[in-house]
Amino acid sequence: MSNRSRFRCDETGGPGERPSKPDESPIDIFTSTEIPTPSIRPLNVYAFDPSLGNFVGNQMITRVSYEELEPGPVGDRFAVIDYDGGQRTFYKPVNLDDPRLLMTNGLPPSEGDPRFHQQMVYAVASETLQRFEYALGRRVRWRTRLGDNQPHAPKGASRRLNLFPHAMCEANAFYSPDAHGILFGYFKASQTNPGRNLPGQTVFICLSHDIIVHETTHAIVDGIREYFMEPSNVDVAAFHEAFADLAALFLHFSHEEVLIDTLQKTGGKLFDFKLKGDFATAPGATPVLQSQLDTENPLIALATQFGEAAGRQCSLRSALTTPPTTEGAKDIATKTEPHERGSILVAAVFDAYFTVYGRRTFDLFRIYRAGGGSLEKSDLPSPLAGRLAAEASRTAEEFFTICARALDYCPPVDITFGDFLRALLTAHLDYSPDDRDHIRDALMQAFRLRGIYAEDANSFSEDALFWPKAPSGRLRVPGLVFGDPNGLTKEEKDRNGDVLRAYAAENAEMLGFDRHAGAIAAPSFHPMFHTGKDGKLYVTMVVELVQTMQIPFGTGIPGTFPMRNGVTLLIAQDPPDRDERPDPRIRFVIPKLYKPEREERIRSFYIASGRAAADNASDDNSRFRLNFALLHAGV
Repeated sequence: MSNRSRFRCDETGGPGERPSKPDESPIDIFTSTEIPTPSIRPLNVYAFDPSLGNFVGNQMITRVSYEELEPGPVGDRFAVIDYDGGQRTFYKPVNLDDPRLLMTNGLPPSEGDPRFHQQMVYAVASETLQRFEYALGRRVRWRTRLGDNQPHAPKGASRRLNLFPHAMCEANAFYSPDAHGILFGYFKASQTNPGRNLPGQTVFICLSHDIIVHETTHAIVDGIREYFMEPSNVDVAAFHEAFADLAALFLHFSHEEVLIDTLQKTGGKLFDFKLKGDFATAPGATPVLQSQLDTENPLIALATQFGEAAGRQCSLRSALTTPPTTEGAKDIATKTEPHERGSILVAAVFDAYFTVYGRRTFDLFRIYRAGGGSLEKSDLPSPLAGRLAAEASRTAEEFFTICARALDYCPPVDITFGDFLRALLTAHLDYSPDDRDHIRDALMQAFRLRGIYAEDANSFSEDALFWPKAPSGRLRVPGLVFGDPNGLTKEEKDRNGDVLRAYAAENAEMLGFDRHAGAIAAPSFHPMFHTGKDGKLYVTMVVELVQTMQIPFGTGIPGTFPMRNGVTLLIAQDPPDRDERPDPRIRFVIPKLYKPEREERIRSFYIASGRAAADNASDDNSRFRLNFALLHAGV
């Protein structure tokens, strides 16, 4: 074919002839001139916070799903609203679709530019949501109902969460269902002990990677489990705090540069609290150079700048604060402050993580020693550090996925640490039945060494701690619609709600409910999709069924408190059998049902925590919900 035949000009007709319309030409389905839409938007962020400056890997690029953004930025899942509550002014919103910013991965990290602050909260919150949705196998919806007898949030609220980077002049950051968003404050660093900050400098909490992940996780958990916001026992608030810390800490292990640097400075012992200085100090000698000073291990430290600016001389919290000792096991009986109690759960999970990491890398250290290497020296060869980093990152991602999926295996109300242990084990069994690296045993022993046990288990064994499976094929729920991984339509949701409420009413006694105690609600149901190790596609619907009873406080105390009883159902849609699709079957019934002793425990806890008293004229039951503004104040 000649070159001339490849390039043709449109023919022009003679005078008076109408040119052919473009849409009348045949459609070429084999070639395309369309520019593909990018799938990823890279954005500059701090890996930790500004206090670490240009420390290895602290200024990094995170990759979030691409979407067209309005100035703010405002996207499909998040809207950044930059109103400064202290100065009573709006800051100019950043336009991340500006071609100049698209070419440079957004604005460079900066403490003084409010537009970078907007970029930072959008990028990190988006990344956190993506990690959860990938682990869960479905979209996460934001909570839209504030409580019983409260109006729903405006239309579209389940899609988009608000982020306020400069909401108040206060050392605080918190998730607020009332604001349908996350509020970040700013404050002055300590004048006498500011750490790596200037005395009295302004510290912007919205620039802490850890705190953004932590608060976004609170919103995600609230969207998945509405009644985990009711502090019906001492573990509920602590669980919320611990789970949010776990999400932030496990993300540290995806920062490759920081991970390799830490491995080389700890000799592969990622759990060491301190990193040795670049120059050794003689035993008993006083360091004379900054490079001789030991520094805090950034992988297991949470919110370093916030902790130092508040005068703590260290990070806000750590992954390993409760030791696996007889004394450490006593903390569960004495610590009641939510952050302190939550640190026990965090330490148990990270104990299991580092145990499994050690098992998976043991052979690498053996090979290193066989080649003449010494583990007495902290500095590891780069190739070995790279292999260890890959294993540490893979194991951290696996543990995060187990923790995220365990939410679907928890009872819908009155969560305890023991419930979460059973959920972790059952979720892991469901997804990885072989367990070659004994992850489940590592979790069990780490929890046991910190005094955490499941209430209703008959013994401390895997079989006893797994949630029992429902009788195979005997419990069917006809009529459920599973949709696809992108979610359900409104019509499908309405239909499923009717089906589930009717099933609960018809089978109330079998599920453990009292038929005469009131209606059984279905506050949430989520289809999820995942591919098993056998290559098969598994389709499951996670359903909450909850019955609410108003129980009097008792003699001398007016008013009532909500007593929630419920079950979580995991309902499977099996593949067609001989061209017929079987009715969905219930695989698990995970209960938290009424017991007189449980009623008394909840009553006593509400009275002891000051939630019994209320102004009946304006009582909206808000005192029975967690208030993160108070919980996080100054912490």
